[in-house]
Amino acid sequence: MSSMTGLNIVYLHSHDTGRYVQPYGYAVETPRIQRLAEEGVLFRQAFSAAPTCSPSRAALLTGETPHQAGMIGLAHRGFRLADPSRHLAHWLKDVGYRTVLTGMQHLTEGDQAELGYTHDLRPASLAVADVAPIATSVIEDHAGDGTPLFLDVGFEETHRPFHAANDTDTRYVLPPAPIPNTPETRGDMADYLESARELDRGVGIVLDAIDRAGLASSTLVICTTDHGLTFPGMKSNLTDHGIGVMLIMRGPQGFTGGRVVDALVSHLNLYPTLCEILNLPSPTLVQGRSLLPLIRGEQSQIRDEIHAEVTFHAAYEPQRAVRTSRWLYIRRFGAHEFPVLANVDESPSRDLWLQRNWEQRHIDAEQLYDLIFDPIQRVNLAGNPEVALIQTELRARLERWMRETDDPLLHGEVPLPRGASMNDPQARSADKPLIMG
Repeated sequence: MSSMTGLNIVYLHSHDTGRYVQPYGYAVETPRIQRLAEEGVLFRQAFSAAPTCSPSRAALLTGETPHQAGMIGLAHRGFRLADPSRHLAHWLKDVGYRTVLTGMQHLTEGDQAELGYTHDLRPASLAVADVAPIATSVIEDHAGDGTPLFLDVGFEETHRPFHAANDTDTRYVLPPAPIPNTPETRGDMADYLESARELDRGVGIVLDAIDRAGLASSTLVICTTDHGLTFPGMKSNLTDHGIGVMLIMRGPQGFTGGRVVDALVSHLNLYPTLCEILNLPSPTLVQGRSLLPLIRGEQSQIRDEIHAEVTFHAAYEPQRAVRTSRWLYIRRFGAHEFPVLANVDESPSRDLWLQRNWEQRHIDAEQLYDLIFDPIQRVNLAGNPEVALIQTELRARLERWMRETDDPLLHGEVPLPRGASMNDPQARSADKPLIMG
């Protein structure tokens, strides 16, 4: 290994998984992810910076909020990073890493070299069955090499369409918290569980390759996802159902022993953590703080609040949030008072809600949830005089963060960038026609 760092980094990430894996206590059969947690450190209160795909990934890999990074929508819809050179792969390449992409990245439709990858080994399919063998080959070829490796392994699982759960008895399946328990939703969740099993298989294949190559002691594994499950009321929402994510790390610098950390952490903390581990300065625009004070036991928390945002998904639906250990405050901007259906992936669970007139349910512009007495975030306390001071404080915190990060919403409606596309917010699905910028 290089005398500069001596550390390999394997970044394992999934699509639309939230925290619905075994080590977070859910009835999801993911024994390899469970083993990773028992060998490493699990962050119970980890959050993405956005509940949509490209903005979340952009924040993790640039260390900046989505709007600072310029990724306020989806890459395949024409949204772009403001400066691809600020991507983590560029930074690692510049300090001597071989930077290899083996699966989904979802930050550009162009040449992966612009993101800093020295090798683009993505197969045509981004599913576990095709990505995991390539990741294995990279690890095997790297064994004994003197160059540190950054291996980006992105699995398409657990994105829809799910793998079919042909052998699961759906009578004994429990849907996620926001979803009613019906035969339709149990079947929908059963298919998610099958996709999670396949994700777990892929994680296991990569971990086994690291072990066989003798690289476990010199490799930091980061296992996470972009945001919550692709069910209504989850993905694209700023409640914990949308921004709560799994985050498990294993490797040097104390990421061992099956420890559980309950402090609030964000994907934005990963970039500065790597900077501290590698004893290198953080780029100027990187937000967040290193996780190492938590790992070393020096602090019980590194921040008393985290922030999250969404601007565009399939359609324009701007929202911002601030979350503390006790409270979640969400503010919706613009004129959308009802669900923006184009931002919700089609599914049996979505159909069930629509059959009950979901599109006519009003959504409050301000939302305040007490996470102690209302952990599933159903009772909006905004406007309740008993918590008026808390609402005022959190509104001020959110506005301060928006000013400090130069949020474009401060200047009014955010225009659709040139070359990008979106659906009409009144559309019932994300199918065409599209509005072009």
